[in-house]
Amino acid sequence: MKKFFAVFAMFGILSFGLTQTVVAQEEAAAQTETVDSAAVDSAATEEAPAEVAAPVEEETVGMHKALKTKFIEGDASFMSLVAIALVLGLAFCIERIIYLSLAEVNTKKLMAAIEAALAKGDVEGAKDICRNTRGPVASICYQGLLRIDEGLDVVERSVVSYGGVQSAALEKNCSWVTLFIAMAPSLGFLGTVIGMVMAFDDIQKAGDISPTVVAGGMKVALITTIFGIIVALVLQIFYNFILSKIESLTTDMEDSSITLLDLIMKYNLKK
Repeated sequence: MKKFFAVFAMFGILSFGLTQTVVAQEEAAAQTETVDSAAVDSAATEEAPAEVAAPVEEETVGMHKALKTKFIEGDASFMSLVAIALVLGLAFCIERIIYLSLAEVNTKKLMAAIEAALAKGDVEGAKDICRNTRGPVASICYQGLLRIDEGLDVVERSVVSYGGVQSAALEKNCSWVTLFIAMAPSLGFLGTVIGMVMAFDDIQKAGDISPTVVAGGMKVALITTIFGIIVALVLQIFYNFILSKIESLTTDMEDSSITLLDLIMKYNLKK
């Protein structure tokens, strides 16, 4: 009986020891898995900001900086010509915009003042109103009032002739803008051709058609073309704006001329 209890006690001690060993091994494995998962999570957490930070660095590069970089990477001789075309074209555009803006007046107010003066029989007062008002509309009205005593036909011919002179003055220097619009892409295409020639020269010197050999010349070729097209688009926008202002002023000149002839006819009927 004592042997039985001794054997049972030894069996229980061995079972308890094995159980503790298994539990300890499971706890160690669990801790190892926990450490590994924590390490993976921390690594993923560290990689995530890096992946998020990369686009942020790309987004911080501004458009003007990118254009400046590409402009510098292009060939200096042709990129400088394209830049000169842009500067000169913008100079003519700004000059025309300022001139046309100063030429715009309130034609309805001007014609109402002339009508009031002619209704009183004050031709000199109407001339003074036109003389003291800027713009082509006032100039045309002044030329018509100068010949008010020579008949309506003479006034009409004078208004039409002087209207043509004023229209030509409005369109002055617009031909230079169209020249630079056509010149900018042409300079870009010229840079493209020369860049391709440079690429073929590099291929001939290296004796190998590899991307690194061809990339330099082709890059210059494409950059000059891109900037030439950009310059042409910018100048074309300004040119269309100038044309719209010229059309508006021409319409005001025509309407005011018709109104002036009607006022002179009424004035002659009252005499």
